[in-house]
Amino acid sequence: MANGNEAFRLAAIADLHCRQDQHGRFREVVKMVNGEAEGLLLAGDLTDHGTIDEAKVLAEAFSILRVPCAAVLGNHDYEGGVVKDIVRILGEAKIEILDGDHAVFDKRLGIAGVKGFAGGFERAMLQAFGEPIIKAFVQEGVNEALKLEAALGQLDVPMKVVVMHYAPIIETCEGEEADIRAYLGTSRLCAPCEAFGACAVFHGHAHHGKTDGRTPKGIPVYNVAMPLLRKLWDQRFRVFDVTEGGCVPVVPAAEAPHLVETRH
Repeated sequence: MANGNEAFRLAAIADLHCRQDQHGRFREVVKMVNGEAEGLLLAGDLTDHGTIDEAKVLAEAFSILRVPCAAVLGNHDYEGGVVKDIVRILGEAKIEILDGDHAVFDKRLGIAGVKGFAGGFERAMLQAFGEPIIKAFVQEGVNEALKLEAALGQLDVPMKVVVMHYAPIIETCEGEEADIRAYLGTSRLCAPCEAFGACAVFHGHAHHGKTDGRTPKGIPVYNVAMPLLRKLWDQRFRVFDVTEGGCVPVVPAAEAPHLVETRH
């Protein structure tokens, strides 16, 4: 394992969409993570319909995980209305769910996590004007950005990364239908990452997007949605080396096997 100023080997995956009938599906993934990484990030949509039974199936698979794991929930995890139960069940399997708070791996790597929200990107970002329901929609994105800011502000470690479900930049949503991109994330999530010097941002949600992008100030952003990784490279997760100088994929996107352009 890495120590001192050496790289921290981090695995990341999103959009597992675990269903009740998938007992054992993720056990092999967990075994591979155990052999390849020092820590694991799960970037939301851990379950398919947000049910207790789905959470139990996932917890069963992750009971053999030997490295620390931090996660955020995604929109699918909220569908069943039992979020507190899902957090409890996954917590019993040592999956730490972050929601505006942080985790620390090996005293060197800090992880700030939020679900994030939609709202659009850059000049097309929805503004809080008009009907109260529009203002409430925009405020949800603002609230998630404020939670992320608070989580990052609590970290005093050499290396910081961010995990969220929704995308913070439009670049990793390219490939999705243009009509839905505003619902895949918001630029409001970028500012805290840049202000607090995150090494990298990991997200999911955009199953047909791009794997790699950068914030306006150059922070690398990685879309680790499992459906995208499987379509491009027949992989279920990615591995990264995180140092104080940044974060780089162990296998860069340009060198990954089976690389093809993905579209709906």
